[in-house]
Amino acid sequence: MRKYWHVIKIGLENTLVYRFNFFFRAIFSLVPLLATILLWRAIYGASGPNHEISGYSLGRMISYYLMITIVEALTSVSEDDWQIAADIRDGNISQFLLKPIDYLGYRLCLFASGRLIYTCASAIPVGVFICFYSESLLPPASADAFFWFVVSVFLAAMLQFFISYTLALLAFWLLEVSTVIFIVFAFEYIAGGHLFPLNILPPVLERILNYTPFPYELFFPVSVYMGQQTGMALYQGLIMQVFWVVFFFGMARFVWSRGIRKYAAVGG
Repeated sequence: MRKYWHVIKIGLENTLVYRFNFFFRAIFSLVPLLATILLWRAIYGASGPNHEISGYSLGRMISYYLMITIVEALTSVSEDDWQIAADIRDGNISQFLLKPIDYLGYRLCLFASGRLIYTCASAIPVGVFICFYSESLLPPASADAFFWFVVSVFLAAMLQFFISYTLALLAFWLLEVSTVIFIVFAFEYIAGGHLFPLNILPPVLERILNYTPFPYELFFPVSVYMGQQTGMALYQGLIMQVFWVVFFFGMARFVWSRGIRKYAAVGG
């Protein structure tokens, strides 16, 4: 395990170089969030802030988007998929085939170090923004809800990483994987609850989406925090989240094993 701790240390040192990039990226990511909040204020404006849409008052709706921002900062994959695809395309993975280190474990360590630095760099702008809307940010529904929220956030991070890792491995067969990544990102953005809460959709459509991995990347952890997932629904959601994490971990291993057979590096 010492070599993976060393990878994390190297990842922290390398990622610290981009701390100001992360800081400004976090600032500019708040612009669409502000636009979304102003849009919902306008929607609720005609009926008053106490009006509810599918159980969401204006305060709960703003709280939802603030929590989405927090969870996204903790779990989202930034450039890992592009770096993995570049490693395959440029032949950099050859060194991992000759050394006793697992490439998946190596990338996972870099992902963890990158998330840590990004979270620290974005804490100031995101924290200031949240303080501005602190009256709308609801506390966790209960102590149990907060505990399961933390567990769900960890699973969401693993799920997002394994999905991105698996997509990046398509570089074994495709010269450019950006099209596939952007298509999946579009589904994640809509079906993951980033654009709007999924439980404002028709119940049939919501149930269909719950059988896909996308709601468990953002929407499910936030709904756990807000107390919308309780009892059997909570445990079923966690089971589905674990299922998708294990599924994409298996897919990552399978695609790697198949892709490495087609891999060829030229040069000395």
